[in-house]
Amino acid sequence: MKYGARNKITAKVKSIKKGDLMSLIKFDVTLPAEMASVLTCESVDHLNLNIGDKVQLVVKAIHVLPVKE
Repeated sequence: MKYGARNKITAKVKSIKKGDLMSLIKFDVTLPAEMASVLTCESVDHLNLNIGDKVQLVVKAIHVLPVKE
């Protein structure tokens, strides 16, 4: 299956809560994944980012796409 999303995280379905129209599926992440971000150079300088710095990654996305293999 081909899809446009590039960053993938391996996970296991933890729970499924079904409503009338929508379902909430929670996942346990089972494999750490490398993620990437594109920032302006100005933002990198403003954050004073350096190799080895510990940061929190905030994922801003409208969809999490579960793909069953």
